[in-house]
This record gives sequence, structure tokens and C-alpha cells, in this order.
Amino acid sequence: MARTIQSLERAAAVLRLLAGGERRLGLSDIASAIGLAKATTHGLLRTLQQEGFVEQDPVSGRYQLGAELLRLGNSYLDVHELRARALVWTDDLARASGESAYLGVLHQRGVLIVHHVFRPDDSRQVLEVGAMQPLHSTALGKVLAAYDPVAHNEALEGDFAPITEQTVTDPAAFERDLERVRSRGWASEAGETWEGVASIAAPIMDRRRMPVGAVGITGAEERVCPDGALSPRLIAAVRDCARAVSRDLGAGRF
Repeated sequence: MARTIQSLERAAAVLRLLAGGERRLGLSDIASAIGLAKATTHGLLRTLQQEGFVEQDPVSGRYQLGAELLRLGNSYLDVHELRARALVWTDDLARASGESAYLGVLHQRGVLIVHHVFRPDDSRQVLEVGAMQPLHSTALGKVLAAYDPVAHNEALEGDFAPITEQTVTDPAAFERDLERVRSRGWASEAGETWEGVASIAAPIMDRRRMPVGAVGITGAEERVCPDGALSPRLIAAVRDCARAVSRDLGAGRF
């Protein structure tokens, strides 16, 4: 029988323990449950914490699973599968809205565009598949930061660089924006990344109701925000598209 690596077995035992039962556990509880000395257990927890697999509450000192596990847990969903599921729905979104439709995922502290449907008119357009967009100033980025803990952490660790005069550069204001996104189920921005351009986006969930991407539209402010307010028709179109893709991924109704 092949030899196993004891430290990995112990780390796996810690993660399994934190995954079940109480949400947070103290050092003594964890050490007792897995049958190790406190010093050994503390070393395991410190290493797992450094890697982002475990987080420690600064007030109680108790431990819980970290956001990095979300990234690993979602890795089973191949980006190509997500794109394949979204092809028909994003085509419909572009036709229904009359604007460019985008599908984005979290990648290297930004939003990676994995699918782009041109605005259905005769204007000259450039395919943006493979382009990166900021987390803090785009509707796609705000959706990911609002629903994905990893994206949230990476957005807050960014420099909130001003791109235009409208870009939100205050982390507290950004957090308030994310609260609004979560309460209404969609994100928007106007002129924060490109002057005169507005966008709307909504989250795509998998069968476990975990965020795996975002879909949205981008267009001229006068079309997306007629009379100075976001078009309810466009908001509904984006949300319907996100729900349709999510249903295809097994999320059901949400």
C-alpha cells in the first residue's frame, strides 16, 4: 500500500471538521476532535489560514472555513461549460436589449470576459473576449464582489484607482454599493469605467447556489439610462438572462 502524507491527512481532517457541525470552532475543540496536541493543531491551522483555506474570527479567536475553498469548489465548473450554457441566452439578451452582452468570471483580481455578443446594429465593434475589466468600477465586477467572497476580498485589496470622475474610490462607499447589489439582485454603473457608457449585470449561480460568473450589458448612457434613470426593461432582460443560465446550471429558481 502506498504511504500517505500525515500532515495532509491531518489538514484534511481539520477541513472536514470545520465543514460540518458548528460554524466556528476554537483551538481546543479542534485539537480534541482530531486527537492532536494543541501546538500541532495550531500549526496546521496557521498554515491553512496562510493559504486562505481557514479564517480566524478576530474577536472570538474561533476558526471557520476560508473563502479560498470557494474557488477550489467552483473549479469543477469549466469556463467553457459556463460559456456553452450561456451562448443562446446571451444572444437573446443582445437582441432583446439592443446592447452588447458580456459574460465574465473572476480571474487575477479582475473580471475576465469569456463571451461577448456584439450590439445588433451595423456599428463597428471589437471582440472583447479575453479582455480584463476592473472589479470596483464595472457592473460585472460589482456583481462578483457582492456574491463571491474571494472576489470581495480581492476587490477590497485593490487600490480603487480612479478611472473616471465617476469611479467609486472609497472602500466604504463600495461596500454600501455591494449591499444594494445583494438586496436587489443586480448591479449597475454609469460612467465609472468609460465616460458616457453604462452597464447592468446580474449573477450566475450553479446548482449549489454558488456564484460562478456574471452576465450583463453595456451601452451608451442615453440608451441604458433614458431620462437619467436605468431602464427597467433592460434590468429585467439582464436578470432574466442570468436566471436562465443559472437554471441550465442546475440552480433552479432564485
